[in-house]
Amino acid sequence: MTETSEHIDQKLLEILKTVSDPEIPVLSIIDMGVVRSAKIVNEIVEVQITPTYSGCPAMDEIADDIKLAFKQNGYNAKVELILSPAWTTDWITAEGRLALEKYGIASPLSADADKEALLGNKKIVKCPQCGSFNTKLVSQFGSTACKALFQCDDCLEPFDYFKCLK
Repeated sequence: MTETSEHIDQKLLEILKTVSDPEIPVLSIIDMGVVRSAKIVNEIVEVQITPTYSGCPAMDEIADDIKLAFKQNGYNAKVELILSPAWTTDWITAEGRLALEKYGIASPLSADADKEALLGNKKIVKCPQCGSFNTKLVSQFGSTACKALFQCDDCLEPFDYFKCLK
């Protein structure tokens, strides 16, 4: 659980955990770390979210999904997009990182390791299919702008790597 989500009322947190990231449906928006706050003010749930990167096309859909989840639970909700502080992959929960790997997406490395991997200098991105580190960068961009495409030289499977953002 992120530091921010520890300060969200448990009932609101449980509802937010039902809202999936539209680009990675095995992750909730809580696991992605995009929820900055959620509180009830004058009988309206106010939720603040931060995009994974500026211009992320999923944010409108996430806001709509949040409003719908709260409506289905008897609340009206308002969603505010906040840009500062900027989202970082450090905000992905431990549960979220495991879910990424089970889904077939390699979790983000540290910033220094990420740079080495994306420049093709080191084979340090673990294949989520077989666990091998014998992998190579195929493309700086994968299925979305925040992912790179890698391939395992052992099992030959292609896979996305979620780039480290700081």
